[in-house]
Amino acid sequence: MLIKTYGSAVFGIDATTITVEVNIDKGIGYHLVGLPDNAVRESSYRISAALNNNGYKLPGKKIIINMAPADIRKEGASYDLTIAVGILSASKQIDAKNIEEYVIMGELSLDGSLQPIKGALLIAIKAREEGYKNFILPKENAKEAAIVNDLNILAVNNIMDVINHLEGKKIIEPTIVDTRAEFYKHIDFPEFDFSDVKGQESIKRCMEIAAAGGHNIILIGPPGAGKTMLAKRLPSILPPMTLEEALETTKIHSVVGKVKNTGLQYSRPFRAPHHSCSDIALIGGGNSLPQPGEISLAHNGVLFLDELPEFKRGVLEVMRQPLEDREVTISRAKFTVNYPSSFMLVASMNPSPSGFFNDPDSPMTSSPAEMQRYLSKVSGPLLDRIDIHIEVTPVPFDKLSEERKGESSVEIRKRVTKAREIQTARFSNSETVHYNAQMNVKQQRKYCKLSEQSYALLKIAMEKLNLSARAYDRILKVSRTIADLASEENIKSEHLTEAIQYRSLDRDGWLG
Repeated sequence: MLIKTYGSAVFGIDATTITVEVNIDKGIGYHLVGLPDNAVRESSYRISAALNNNGYKLPGKKIIINMAPADIRKEGASYDLTIAVGILSASKQIDAKNIEEYVIMGELSLDGSLQPIKGALLIAIKAREEGYKNFILPKENAKEAAIVNDLNILAVNNIMDVINHLEGKKIIEPTIVDTRAEFYKHIDFPEFDFSDVKGQESIKRCMEIAAAGGHNIILIGPPGAGKTMLAKRLPSILPPMTLEEALETTKIHSVVGKVKNTGLQYSRPFRAPHHSCSDIALIGGGNSLPQPGEISLAHNGVLFLDELPEFKRGVLEVMRQPLEDREVTISRAKFTVNYPSSFMLVASMNPSPSGFFNDPDSPMTSSPAEMQRYLSKVSGPLLDRIDIHIEVTPVPFDKLSEERKGESSVEIRKRVTKAREIQTARFSNSETVHYNAQMNVKQQRKYCKLSEQSYALLKIAMEKLNLSARAYDRILKVSRTIADLASEENIKSEHLTEAIQYRSLDRDGWLG
């Protein structure tokens, strides 16, 4: 007897419906075809044990299982439940009603209990698009999948829950989540707050500018100056995520199974990979179906690269194109996968190999040659994509011992959000540009016009401070953001002057 059940394969941030055809006929053997990987092939052992431990069995006949379409590789153990239900129905051990209306996914343990799956949200979206009415999946994934409306999300703990529901013995009530209400109820309350940071008012100002314009920023300072503490608090002043951003972010995290039981990702991601990470860990990839890397998991949030020169240069170089395009393309011989990667880059580094360059109180110094080798680990083209370079100096003792708290993240966020609203209106006709850091050349010419006085000031700065040519565009974009924070329509000399200060790491000026 031939029975069809339905599962799904996750491919990038999309899913493809997989038809599992189970045919039981005379003979012996268990044959699984349709480009399964080893984990799928091993399903026979898990299914056999799970059925035996719940009063059912694999029929002693010839079982042929085809997973279509055959040109898509099927990976992981999440097809266990799909195949098991097909076998039970084809062997007439259960009378499954309306099985064609279900997408069924879940990894079986030997006792029949279910383990969570990856990509539940993506599978649910695809199931609704293709007209399926029900989605059976492990309970741990229920809130994630319930983000999708107009689809019955049936959460189960074990295979007996599935059997009883399909036979009509014990109907499972759908998991219902009011996505919009839940989103606004849980809108993020930051874990870290800028009021915890003592001193560093000028650096806080830089972080505010970076957040307001979506600018990448690098912090240069000795150990213990507070670079990491400041970076961790940047998400707390970014505008709250919109519902669309939250859904897009959750889809990416769903691919790697990192969605929490809350369902939607309510807060902006903050990813801080170790400097020993590989290029695949950072960008994404894998041997078969490419997985998203850190730059995609940081989408709509912050990617923090601490001790930037300690990363392998080759790892940093592969990040250049995604920084420009706001997405990463992973190509293989037979397919290409795109993952969004629109994030704010926050990097930090010591000013020298010893960490105490220009520190009069430290006996540790570095020669110009050592400095050159150290700084050369970070290429010019990568620095070209970082708008703000700022030196972080140690906090004096009298500031550290102050009881008075600084300005809170909530207060800073209000100003940042107001500036972002100005930019949203400015770029309302553009589909790809939403804030100042993303401006192209044409938009820059239109929105970053300078008066004759300001133009003369910029020319003098470029010449006197030995600023590189690549600093020109960055200064204009940062100036535009500073003007937005001041609610000024035009860029003034004071906005330009402040922006010029934020180019500490341009090579000519840094090495002196």
